[in-house]
Amino acid sequence: MVIKVFVATSSGSIAIRKKQQEVVGFLEANKIDFKELDIAGDEDNRKWMRENVPGEKKPQNGIPLPPQIFNEEQYCGDFDSFFSAKEENIIYSFLGLAPPPGSKVTKSEEASSLPNGDVAGEAEGAAEGTEKAEESGETEAQKEDSEDTGELSQSQEKKTEEATEGGAEGEAEEEPEEEGGEEEDS
Repeated sequence: MVIKVFVATSSGSIAIRKKQQEVVGFLEANKIDFKELDIAGDEDNRKWMRENVPGEKKPQNGIPLPPQIFNEEQYCGDFDSFFSAKEENIIYSFLGLAPPPGSKVTKSEEASSLPNGDVAGEAEGAAEGTEKAEESGETEAQKEDSEDTGELSQSQEKKTEEATEGGAEGEAEEEPEEEGGEEEDS
């Protein structure tokens, strides 16, 4: 399986160029086989990319911007999805690849949960993960919007509550009791 990264080599946007460089640089550094496909100089590449990005992943204007990442014909995601997977250390699951044998990533990636809450495993294909994400009803864009606005997901709220309760109990246990009647003579 070859990862396809659709880029625009003659993009005038510095932000797009930086995102493209980050994706390509990461794949090169981790020795992940990929093909860089230019949409600026090849109309067929541009047309194929635009037709194969799922509708819910397209921006409001309907034209997805590079970089867009595919595993052969299967859509993996855009830069934001790639960045999230990289931060969560589930990049191989995101790309639909098995982690390299003996890598530190293998154990954490097998136990990592996907953005939709499912547990990622080597047996789960990229297509299954995409379908499950679609069924959950919450898109990556919605998740990012809630993160940007400071809203917490239910799981984040629960963790915050547990941490607060645990912290309050810990404080109560650690407070020294005041002993009355004893005064120091100077």
